[in-house]
Amino acid sequence: MQATYLQQRHRRSKGFSLIELMVGIVVAMAAVIVVMQVFKMSEGARRTTTGGDDAQTIGAIALTVLQRDLRQAGQGLTNPNLLNCDLLLRAGVTLNGLAPLTINHADIPAGDAGTDTLLIVYGSGLGSPEGDRINTQAGAAIYSVSTPSAFRVGDLVIAAPAVRQAPCGLLLSNVAAAPVAPNVTVAFGTAGVANGTLYNWGTTPRVVAYAVRNGRLTTCDFLTQNCRLTTAANWAEVADGVVSLRAEYGRDSTLPPDAVLDGYDQTTPTTAAGWNCILATRLVLVARNGQLESSDVTASAPAWAAGASAPIGLTGNWKRYRYKTFETTVPLRNVAWQGVPTGC
Repeated sequence: MQATYLQQRHRRSKGFSLIELMVGIVVAMAAVIVVMQVFKMSEGARRTTTGGDDAQTIGAIALTVLQRDLRQAGQGLTNPNLLNCDLLLRAGVTLNGLAPLTINHADIPAGDAGTDTLLIVYGSGLGSPEGDRINTQAGAAIYSVSTPSAFRVGDLVIAAPAVRQAPCGLLLSNVAAAPVAPNVTVAFGTAGVANGTLYNWGTTPRVVAYAVRNGRLTTCDFLTQNCRLTTAANWAEVADGVVSLRAEYGRDSTLPPDAVLDGYDQTTPTTAAGWNCILATRLVLVARNGQLESSDVTASAPAWAAGASAPIGLTGNWKRYRYKTFETTVPLRNVAWQGVPTGC
């Protein structure tokens, strides 16, 4: 009896066997794997959701920035004596083909493959956007105008002759001294502009380019930077995650013109009359979710307006990302205010 009791007590004190430990470890590992899988799925869903929110926010901000400039496009430069002229912005820097809005301007390097660039120009002067008549001229740098009070020291101005020259080359200068009626004195004048027009672009005009580079919407101010170079020193980032920008001109193609928009295309006008028939622009921005998925989640590239001549094209491993498109049409109101153009 005593021996049997001791043997049973000895068997009860041995603890877990190796098989029991291995089974326990396997069960624990299975539980950990299940927990990790649930966590992975939850984290992936969270990143997809927050990434979509980021794309929504980034695209909305980028589109707002573009619309702000596009609504001002053409302020102070829609007169035929200015349109499509070459403008010397500063020593050694000439903007070729002056216009309110240019898609894929020759002076702006191309952005990412399958994207467009925009060049937007407008002034901020206090005077008439149609300019001030130059009654007489004293030398090259003093203009006698009808309303000198519309000019201030530091305003950027353009003096254009009464008859458009060929080739049409203009100079951007600044008001160098407080106007003394009826004279406005500039730092660098243009000879032979008596009976012409002095256009006031104010102290903060914009000659600004936009391009998508390396998956980012970037901008360059042509008045202060060399926008012909694509270095970071010249192009500032507006929004990360914008992978495409496409745009088209809204054109009045009726003959004779009737100031009604008839269609869209990417054909850039080559004459002042042609620019007068560009009434709007439509564009699309494509923002990308920053979450790279483990498999393809986008079967086909995003699309925009029906009949658009510039389809959205994406490069690289684009199918493993999600996208949001932001599309709008912006009337060029400073062109529309000119009334029905005389020709296109």
